[in-house]
Amino acid sequence: MNGSAAIWFGDIREKEPAMDLSQSFEGIRVCDLSQGIAGPHATMLLAQYGAEVVKVEPPVGDWGRLLGPQCEDHCAHSWHYNLGKKSIALNLKAAAGQEILTKIASQCDIFIESFRPGVISRLGFSYEAVKAIRPDVIYVSVSGFGQTGPYSQRGTVDSLIQGFSGMMVMNRTAEGVPQRQGMVAADVVTGLYVFSSLTAALASRQQTGEGGYLDLSLMQAAAAFQGAKIAEFHASGGEPKSFYGPVGYLPTCDGGVSVSCRKEEHYALLCQVLGRADLTSDVRFKFGEDRVRNETMLMQVLAQLTQPWTTAALLKALQDVGVLVERVQSYGEWLNNEQVLAMGAYRWMNAGALGQLPLVSLPGIGAPRPNRCRSPGIGQDSIAVCRQFGVGESLIDQATERLTAINKSPRKAP
Repeated sequence: MNGSAAIWFGDIREKEPAMDLSQSFEGIRVCDLSQGIAGPHATMLLAQYGAEVVKVEPPVGDWGRLLGPQCEDHCAHSWHYNLGKKSIALNLKAAAGQEILTKIASQCDIFIESFRPGVISRLGFSYEAVKAIRPDVIYVSVSGFGQTGPYSQRGTVDSLIQGFSGMMVMNRTAEGVPQRQGMVAADVVTGLYVFSSLTAALASRQQTGEGGYLDLSLMQAAAAFQGAKIAEFHASGGEPKSFYGPVGYLPTCDGGVSVSCRKEEHYALLCQVLGRADLTSDVRFKFGEDRVRNETMLMQVLAQLTQPWTTAALLKALQDVGVLVERVQSYGEWLNNEQVLAMGAYRWMNAGALGQLPLVSLPGIGAPRPNRCRSPGIGQDSIAVCRQFGVGESLIDQATERLTAINKSPRKAP
């Protein structure tokens, strides 16, 4: 056995300490003009891995602060996706704001924006303009449909991209009605792709000494997330089926379970537990291909059999014989789940005016460092950031003198 391998003692594994990745991007500076969720998600991840992220937002704030019930400058989404950042509020249509941003951008390794294509150039901060003051900059544009093409100027949001990408059709109801995911799935996965691209770009720059330009879009990210399913759609002639069956939701008298019977023996054991061993010889469901072809019918039959059971009793009966099954839970039930608690999968954090909120630990890092649990209000760090980046006091006064008054004005979602 290799000396570095984990050691097993029966069902207990003695693990070596996990790698500490929380300082992986220490020394990297990020100028973050992105708003909403996709870009801020990526830069939040950079911050949690040790980068210094300066969030540059308009005096009225990032519109992502309006996504849900608000308390002061935050909603739950904006609190979560801006953890570990500093916020400076600048009017980029004013000379003072542009001068300060120039000062900040010249000292940052990464510059990220999420305006509609063309807007950032009109403000004077195109890739070429930023490269002129920071030659090795990694510049990222995040948009709905990309920087070129007939749809590039279209405004879009997560729910529209879910529809455009085929995600709503793949998530259709049993009646065939396309249905959106209840969370901002396209935005969140775009943030992950932006983060992974930036990680690769930083590695490339370390090897070559050169930065470059990255064009990432919600359209492409949502498609990449579903890439295998899109390929399967084509290979199946436009009628992809389940991989096997039965699989999916089965109701109980007090909730429901998710079951997965990939193996023949699992299907037989499920039928046995439910008192219908005869279903294994039923010509409609005898073989795997039969169960896939008659999936809807089979799930209806099984649902009638599981409905009288309590969730706890059904789980125990199926798990005791080795059938793959889990309780279908709400977020509230997940927060109180014994395995979640045992793993320390989240921590309760002080979210200011929002009160105590659960913060899910990031895979590979775990609980965030204390200094990365703060999510700034609009322009909360404006003066401190200006001084840190060497902005003169007179220019600071010009850019921030009306900030307090502007922050009190009503804000509207885009």
